[in-house]
Amino acid sequence: MTNLTYLVVGAGQAGGWSAMTLRKLGFEGRVVLIGEEAYIPYERPPLSKSVLSGESDLETTYLRNAAFYETERIELRLGTRVAAIDRGALRVELDNGESLGYDKLLLATGSRVRKLSLPGSDLPGVHYLRAIDDMIAIREELKPDARLVVVGGGYIGLEVAATARKLGCQVTVLEAQDAVMSRVVAPDISRFYADVHEQRGVQIRTGITLSHFEGKEHVTHVVCADAVAYAAELVVVGIGILPNVDLARAAGLEVDDGVVTDEYGCTSDARIFAAGDVTSHWNPLLERRLRLESWQNAQNQALAAATTMHGELTPYADVPWFWSDQFDLNLQMVGLPERWDDVVFRGALEERKFSAFYLMNGAVVGAIAVNSPRDVHPARKLIESGNRVDRERLAHEDRLKKLL
Repeated sequence: MTNLTYLVVGAGQAGGWSAMTLRKLGFEGRVVLIGEEAYIPYERPPLSKSVLSGESDLETTYLRNAAFYETERIELRLGTRVAAIDRGALRVELDNGESLGYDKLLLATGSRVRKLSLPGSDLPGVHYLRAIDDMIAIREELKPDARLVVVGGGYIGLEVAATARKLGCQVTVLEAQDAVMSRVVAPDISRFYADVHEQRGVQIRTGITLSHFEGKEHVTHVVCADAVAYAAELVVVGIGILPNVDLARAAGLEVDDGVVTDEYGCTSDARIFAAGDVTSHWNPLLERRLRLESWQNAQNQALAAATTMHGELTPYADVPWFWSDQFDLNLQMVGLPERWDDVVFRGALEERKFSAFYLMNGAVVGAIAVNSPRDVHPARKLIESGNRVDRERLAHEDRLKKLL
């Protein structure tokens, strides 16, 4: 197998883990890791939290140091974009005019931020947070007493708000929905998080429709449809991300809100695999197709897809897991329920240590643990089992493992 070439397109977390896994499994051929950014593979979650605040160094986000890739004979092509895939010729065309042949190819092209197209949204000082360079640009402007407006009250928006507030900024969050994090948490938890932020000095405004941004050489105000204007030295927009499927679509691969894969990471082309944010993959545990934007998915799906690529058919079948750190609160969510008919709380919100279990027909389909990490693993097992549970025991059992 030493004469084979495996290409990995996308040098983020999923791409990095894919390349490392191939080497760990004993693949002796050529491994080429191609990425548009100038940085070696890194994890994105700290960019809105500890690295943005300066509590952690940028180097802590790297999967491995640069020397590792040289030692493992993983060729890094950084600052390079794949312009096209020629499936017939088994080649990719690079933006520098070079082409590379492949025997197998793994797409880990990730996602990009969803951008606003309002008047003034391209003014200097209006930022998005997805990559290291974005974080650096934002961090340079997070000065004490700087007026920051965050557009979007999801995980990223609230994490940036919490980080900025701890740095002494004046922070306002503008959310289009009627509640923050409304797509992922129950109303009681949404209100709880809004209260915590407001107690720490963050202004939360919901049900907001933006009109435009004002400023000449730099943003100065965010103006809403009701004509209320919020002063801003800087703005951070966090309104979701979009999968980078253009390359796959142009190559004729099946695409549907992501590059379509089965549970093994296989695409509609037997020589092409995919992993990470870009995939719309089948989850055999939840028995439906998912596109996930999480640390867990970027790593674990990459491990499975690379193992399948190496020749050992390996399913990716995890219960989805997400987390968010805001102020002194650690939120962990397991499961991805589409609907539920009951929510059972364990612990007290006022103590800032509790869990909420989402039930459908008596079975746990999702759970959120706030400062209660010990509840996460049992909750995941309850979801995997699909068994009905006693809601009173769920709320009061000292050790959740007894319910398993």
